[in-house]
Amino acid sequence: MIRIGHNQDSQGVIDLISRCYSEYDDLVCLEPGGAEAELLDIEASYRGKGGEFWVLDLNGQIMGSHATIPFVDDPQICGFRRLYLDKSLRGQTEWGHDLMQITIDWAREKGFQEVQFWSDTRFERAHKFFEKFGFQADGRVREMHDSHETYSEFFFRLEL
Repeated sequence: MIRIGHNQDSQGVIDLISRCYSEYDDLVCLEPGGAEAELLDIEASYRGKGGEFWVLDLNGQIMGSHATIPFVDDPQICGFRRLYLDKSLRGQTEWGHDLMQITIDWAREKGFQEVQFWSDTRFERAHKFFEKFGFQADGRVREMHDSHETYSEFFFRLEL
């Protein structure tokens, strides 16, 4: 079931993301002290900043996640983060759709006007998934240096 995430879910979320990263030969290192530092304190990093974090908990194992957080410099915009779904559930279930819809509904209920986020350029299947919800890539690409290797991300947005 999808439920609100808590600090005790941190290791399960880290394990989920590690499984997802392991699908890419050149993306095998998760860095909880670096780019993923907020996962060590989910409650303060998300809920404590006016956002929310959801997990898909199936029989005590975290099999999916998604989070949102308001932008500090523009309170009408929130960002989506940490949308991951275990490979065994992709394309066969509605869990990914449900995780995305919960965050979109939450953002609308909270009065946000827009959602923005960046997504690793290697996550091609995810990009097609985002487009099904109306998210648009505007062509911007940024280079990131917050991990063990440099990587690139595409920018996506959705007007609510």
